[in-house]
Amino acid sequence: MNKSFWIAVILLLGSSAVQADQLDVAPVEYRDVEQSYSAEGLVEATRQSTVSAQISGRIKEINFDVGGRVSKGKVILRIDERETAQALAGSTAQVAQSQAALQNAKATYERSKQLFQQKFISQSALDKAKADYQVARAQAAASEVGAEQAGLAHSYSEIIAPYSGVVAARLVEVGEMVMPGKPMMVGFDPAEMRVIVSVPQYKLSEIGKNPQARVEIPSLNRWIKASSVTVQPLADARTHSTQVRVYLPENEPGLYPGMFVRTHFVVGKSTRLVVPSSAILRRGEVVAVYVVDEKNAVKLRQVRLGEVSADGAVEILAGLNPGEDVALDPVKAGMNPSGK
Repeated sequence: MNKSFWIAVILLLGSSAVQADQLDVAPVEYRDVEQSYSAEGLVEATRQSTVSAQISGRIKEINFDVGGRVSKGKVILRIDERETAQALAGSTAQVAQSQAALQNAKATYERSKQLFQQKFISQSALDKAKADYQVARAQAAASEVGAEQAGLAHSYSEIIAPYSGVVAARLVEVGEMVMPGKPMMVGFDPAEMRVIVSVPQYKLSEIGKNPQARVEIPSLNRWIKASSVTVQPLADARTHSTQVRVYLPENEPGLYPGMFVRTHFVVGKSTRLVVPSSAILRRGEVVAVYVVDEKNAVKLRQVRLGEVSADGAVEILAGLNPGEDVALDPVKAGMNPSGK
């Protein structure tokens, strides 16, 4: 069946008047609306990171998987720590040994100074005792640094979440051998999201120095006002476009990195015949609204739409007249019982 047949069926079904006593309506009116320039973009997390191994070893334990929510400071996974534990124990023993040698060298130097004052030993003997003390002190300091490094390496066996977020990807399995630099998990903070769009250079002057924008999320049928907009001071020499970062309010539900969105930048104002976007009914290729007359009867009417303004109003190019009322909930309007 072709498109014309379905248009005829829908208009025929909508031609019977229905009562609209309880319907919310809005007037079809001319209004100064914000003109917008639309650019498609993708959502990304402001904070997103890849956690990599800093020591070599086998994966011993994985505590979170893809989609899991992780609190800051929680252990994401563990690497077998036996090798680093042995290195730490060896370094600790070296510290104890060097400290004992330092105490002995210090005591010998103090005795040598007393014996030198009493002229029981030569200057060369005193110099040797002093040099031995200085060497022992340097060795003790070096052993302490080595122990700190061993302790730091041992701490790398536990991979700690740097911030609260969601696991986006897990790149290793339990028992797998990893080396320093091996990516293991990818995570992001869902509380802080932004949209990345590319804007042609010739449009930057229209957007202005203090851009305002609203983000349309088609998959959620939702609009979000941007909290801030940042134009990056760098142009792509190949595409002659500039990257713009559109920051969204914190903790917006339903958003995740990679989502397709449209960003509508405010570039001016004009007077247009508009209705709220919620009044529009779409069924396949048919676009219509439910018109409520002065007798509270509802009829379906096909319309032709123009641009969507930055505040969510839809321009009407044909099908409606100023002063008419349209139902704000077309689904509810279509479920009303037929009138006489």
